[in-house]
Amino acid sequence: MIDIRRGDEIDTGETAGEPAIALGSEADAAPLPGLDVNIPYGFARKFGVVLLDPGEEADARFKVALREGEDPRALLEVRRFLSRPFDVELVRAERFDSILSERYAVDGQAAADAASGIGDLDMLASDIPTAEDLLDSADDAPAIRLINGIIADAARQGVSDIHIEPYDTGLVVRMRMDGVLHETLRMPPHVAATIVSRIKVMARLDIAERRIPQDGRISLTLGGKLLDVRVSTLPSSAGERVVLRILDKDNAGIGMDELGMPERVDTIFRQAIAEPNGIILVTGPTGSGKTTTLYGGLRLLNDGSRNILTVEDPVEYAIEGVGQTQVNSKVGLDFATGLRAILRQDPDVVMVGEIRDRETAQIAVQASLTGHLVLSTVHTNDAVGAITRMRDMQIEPFLLASTLRAVVAQRLVRKLCTHCREQVQASNAVAALLGFDSGTPIYEARGCPECNHTGYKGRTGVFEIIRIDDDIRRMINAGGDESQIARHAFLHAPNLGSAARALVRDGVTTAEEAVRISRIEEPEPVDA
Repeated sequence: MIDIRRGDEIDTGETAGEPAIALGSEADAAPLPGLDVNIPYGFARKFGVVLLDPGEEADARFKVALREGEDPRALLEVRRFLSRPFDVELVRAERFDSILSERYAVDGQAAADAASGIGDLDMLASDIPTAEDLLDSADDAPAIRLINGIIADAARQGVSDIHIEPYDTGLVVRMRMDGVLHETLRMPPHVAATIVSRIKVMARLDIAERRIPQDGRISLTLGGKLLDVRVSTLPSSAGERVVLRILDKDNAGIGMDELGMPERVDTIFRQAIAEPNGIILVTGPTGSGKTTTLYGGLRLLNDGSRNILTVEDPVEYAIEGVGQTQVNSKVGLDFATGLRAILRQDPDVVMVGEIRDRETAQIAVQASLTGHLVLSTVHTNDAVGAITRMRDMQIEPFLLASTLRAVVAQRLVRKLCTHCREQVQASNAVAALLGFDSGTPIYEARGCPECNHTGYKGRTGVFEIIRIDDDIRRMINAGGDESQIARHAFLHAPNLGSAARALVRDGVTTAEEAVRISRIEEPEPVDA
């Protein structure tokens, strides 16, 4: 019998009593959610057959998609493997690829393939040799399998960052899921050099250089999904620390409608980016989704009638129709230099990854004065703080007042799992902190298999926005302080604190998350 898992080819005929194509045992395939069986990923990809969801009806027949141009004899082996009848749907190659990615990249079976069929990371870690350096080992397959397994498992769970941290007592692997780090693996200290060296080889870094930080990238495919992994190394007392940031390119197409902005914030932001010139700033800490918001705005503007250019550090997602330039400090290409250069490229819209110094801020202001729309980010705690930050960079108040159009501040909070969240009455302390009446019903996290026992599943944005109107423009000109501008800007609009409290009252998140992402100094009741 031919075993497709070993890469055997289709026979030209069938041997007596045996099918020409062998799919393997049912134990080799992880079931799809809601189904008790699934076709192994390697077979599905190679022979163009994928099992579709039969639907919610109890007596619904199975349905199998067959890619156009494939040998239909593969269906005979699928029939033997499933041990039940099914309907066949012939699909075009493009749609088949989409179905394949949806069916396998999410449920983790492709991850199992990437880890050579072994899903136990502890077992993979035990296979790592004790060599001091990767090049001293005759067989680096265990390290490759472990790294593949870690990245595949992280991608399946929606992890944003993988931290590989060496200590004197061992090598710790932690993953950031929904903004919070969780320890997932602990290995003996002797494997640190092997694992780090293998990652540096994959990212095309200098494995002999261990004294200075290095940055690189790894491009991977997981079940048809394109992943871009940014690699950063940092020397420490116990070895080199490595952080892998996973960028799922399927998220590159997110638009304004998927950002989760409240209607008022969305309307003001759209009005601001529709203006022909000026500066729009998005503020927040690292990992709060600022770049995603700017990309959403760029996609709205990218209608073919404008020349849109960006200078970023780094370019996270490629956008068709947008000219994107990456900062390269090694050759002297910083934000200011890149911004100055792209202004000679006849742009209509300019995006600067971050305004972090006086020179970049001054060029951005001059660009907006000469008819360009400039989008950028600033690291401040809230929207009003961005105005103060620009003034600290010695931007003249009258220039800032005339060029600034809107400032958005945002955070990300974890969403409660709707399967296990539990309604409770707010205690006196929590109610006083949030400005609720004592006993107000709120929800707490509990944990279930659906959310991996964390109580949370996914994240959502919390936003505040300041539209620079005539009153705020006069305050900026007169050197008004933050509190004065904030009182006017949020007199009839929610700030970050009140927006977070509204999410608590609606059962979207918990009081702990609201407190974590916003300064709640003077609680104000949120309208029901």
